[in-house]
This record gives sequence, structure tokens and C-alpha cells, in this order.
Amino acid sequence: MGDRERSAARIEHDVQTLAGPDYTASADAICRYAYTDVYRNTLGYFTERFRELGYEVWQDPVGTLVASNRPRGAKAFGIGSHCDSNRNGGKWDGTLGVVVALEVARLAKEQGLDLPLRVISFLEEEGSGFGQMLLGSRIMLQRVTEEDLRERIHDEDGQSFWESACAAGYEPERWQESIHELDGLVGWIETHIEQGRVLQDTGNRLGVVEAIAGYVHGDLRFAGRADHAGATPMGFRVDAAIPGAETILELERLAREIGDGVVGTAGEVETSPSLINVVPGGMRVSLDLRSVTGGHLELRDRIVAYAEERGRARDVGVTWTERQRLPETPLDRAIVEALVTGAEAAGEPFRVMPSGAAHDTMCVADRVPSAMVFVPCKDGLSHTPLEDARPEDGALAAEVVLAAIAQRLGS
Repeated sequence: MGDRERSAARIEHDVQTLAGPDYTASADAICRYAYTDVYRNTLGYFTERFRELGYEVWQDPVGTLVASNRPRGAKAFGIGSHCDSNRNGGKWDGTLGVVVALEVARLAKEQGLDLPLRVISFLEEEGSGFGQMLLGSRIMLQRVTEEDLRERIHDEDGQSFWESACAAGYEPERWQESIHELDGLVGWIETHIEQGRVLQDTGNRLGVVEAIAGYVHGDLRFAGRADHAGATPMGFRVDAAIPGAETILELERLAREIGDGVVGTAGEVETSPSLINVVPGGMRVSLDLRSVTGGHLELRDRIVAYAEERGRARDVGVTWTERQRLPETPLDRAIVEALVTGAEAAGEPFRVMPSGAAHDTMCVADRVPSAMVFVPCKDGLSHTPLEDARPEDGALAAEVVLAAIAQRLGS
């Protein structure tokens, strides 16, 4: 059995094991998030596997898992991802990246490569526990405030992140020390399923990610007047849904006009009072705008201006509220080139591409030269129990990542 076949078998075993009942709170999907028993069991699984390889394993003050074959803070190359899930998730998202990091560690040891490695599995990337994406990596990179952790970030029962971390046995008062987990890192690579269908539809087995899209999340709210649907003639209405609907159509047109990879999505639409026989007096349209070029900010400005214009034309008030914004993240050219070299040597089809989805690497790249590798997922499905990927592609990713690390470290 060759290295790839052996790697694929081990990766499949790890992923399938972590889809078992001890590691998910749902019988029908993968559901695990910060401070739950099944999440703790998942960290325990990785802890045991890395200790078998002779790694020291610990957690940062809020629960991000770290494993290393070098002392804390020493020079090392970082690899990893996250192992929490969407509440109705699949077994590959995030988890594959930590499993591939484990496989890289196994391969390095088997091949006698004394590479300094540090694996990180970030806490709460999906936001399933506290409604905040990239929370563990944002804490590590100081992209939150103590007030956020104490008061603004809560679980579904209203308990603050701070209280939850304390109850789980962690020390959130030391949260600012988390950044030291990156001390000494000379590079970082995260492997992840693509969460789209570009690789599948272009016949490629790997994607080398050169940039991660920035995004803006926000709400357009349209304020009209609720009237009886039968008793109010069309000419007397102040229907909030009409300019809302016009705006949704314009969003698609503008995104196509701006081009250059800009995408815009109206993923949530809510009318009020949401009754079949009442003209909508209010409407909320959520917007998710992304690009790797900054074009999503142009799209935001133009679609808000359009919504305001259409609102004025119909005596409907319009307000824009931004929920969250993350900047686009260009990745490290030298590491991208090392991954390309590794992919070329592996002899399998690959492409250099951007990531439209957000990842912990967006935060890590603030401090450490970083890149990513994508593995195809069937039909682009993610955040669903239907999510699927091939262990053979994970094995190829492990091979390419190991080669890139060895090149960057001069081994």
C-alpha cells in the first residue's frame, strides 16, 4: 500500500469515527459546538492521536486546541482548521482540515522528516454556539473586545460567552494571552472542503487558494404602511415589499455589472406583519456581499443608494444596518507558490483560485504568512448532512501540504 492509499484509509477512519454518536448531538447530522460534551469528546480524540505521535497538546485560555512537536513559542509551521460544525452540518467541513493536519504529522514522522509542526483547531469557527463566526481565531487575533466577550456575545439561552467559558473550566480573563499560540510560527496552511462546485465542475482535485473574499453582512429595512389587502386599492398603498423586491432584482444586476468575482445574495427576506391578507407595512432584506477585490463595498454603496431611491419613489422609508464586515485577505505568495510546486509534483489536476467563504485563515494571516488548500466536495454541498468528499483527495492534500512545508523550511 502506497502513502496515498494508506493516508486515504487513515483519513477516512478519522472522519467516519468523528461522525459517530460520541461526537455529534444529532442522530441525523453533525452537530457539535463550543463547550458541549460532544465537542469536548472531539478535542479528546485529537488529543489522543497527537499524543500517540509524541506531540505536546494543550488548549488556549478559551478552548482552542493546540498540538506541537516543539516547545511552546519555538519556531514551527502551523497547520489545522476547526472541528466544530454547523448545527445541521456534515462530517467534512472543518474536521477534514484538522484530520489532514494529523495526517501531515503522521507522514512527516513516517518519512523521517523532523519538521517543526504546530497544529491548531480553532474554537467556534461556525458560530453555532454563540452566533459569531470565526470566534476562536478572532479572539486569538484580538479582533474582539472584553466587553464583547462579557456582555455582547451570548448563547441561545442568553448566557454570555464569558460565563459559558468559565462554566466549562476555561479562563476567559486570560483571553488576550491566546495570541501567543502564534508565536514562532513561520507559516500557516489550512485545508478545507471547497464548499462550492468549481473544482468538481472543472475536473480538478485540489485548489490552491490565493485570496479569501472579504464580506459585508447587513440589513435593508423598508418601512411602509400595513393596510387591508382587499379594502385598499392599489393606488392607495404604501407597500414596503415593492421597493424591497425591486432591490433584490437590482442586486443581481449590479453584481454582474461590477463583475470581477463580486457576488451578492439576499438570503433572508422577512415581511411584517407577514399575513396573507395584509399589505406589508415593513420588509427586511438581508444582504451578503463578497469579493476578493473590494468590489463588494462598491456593491454595498450602490445597492443601498438604489434602495433609498426606490423607497423615495413610493414614500417608503429605507434604512441600512451593517451587521459585520471582514476585509478581503490576500494570501502569502511564497506559500502559495510552494503549494503550486507540490501540486505539480503530485501530478494531479489542480487550480489556483480564491475562496468565497470565510475561514480562520483570514485572521491568522494578520500575523503569519498563510495560504489554504481546497478539496472538492460533492456538488458543492456544505453545512448539510449531504456534504461529502473523497478521502483520496484529502490524502493528496496532505501530500501537497507536507511538500510545501518541507520546501518552505528548507528540508
